[in-house]
Amino acid sequence: MTTPKTEIYFATRKTASAHVYITKGKGKIRINNVPVEMIPQETAREVILAPLEITGDLRDKIDISVRVRGGGFMGQASAIATGISRALTGWTKSKKEPKDHPFPKSTREDLRKRITDFDKYLVSGDARRKEPKKFGGPGARRRKQKSYR
Repeated sequence: MTTPKTEIYFATRKTASAHVYITKGKGKIRINNVPVEMIPQETAREVILAPLEITGDLRDKIDISVRVRGGGFMGQASAIATGISRALTGWTKSKKEPKDHPFPKSTREDLRKRITDFDKYLVSGDARRKEPKKFGGPGARRRKQKSYR
């Protein structure tokens, strides 16, 4: 599956994690080997396609394949969107320059600015997680109500 010119990017949201493979191509986007148009949830599809709509006609020059696991469908959709944004802008945590990226550096810088203007969490990722439950109550913060009588 991996051709020599494939770049791999990674993103998480809540408990979902997505691996995004980006290659030169003709605009195919597949999620777990299913074309993105076939995803049943409308809202999730809109979230996934948001970064690609910002890129405009550049999306016809690349193929994106995503492997995603864990979490619910919205968490997965957000992880995919973040992963795709990172893949398009060539963003990695280690800040090493991508060698085989389909877009030149100037295009990526411009794209990154457009994506961050749209949503600042699309490249950096949303760090919110579920707070763990504590003892003495049904959830993380809720406790039994006192009446003082």
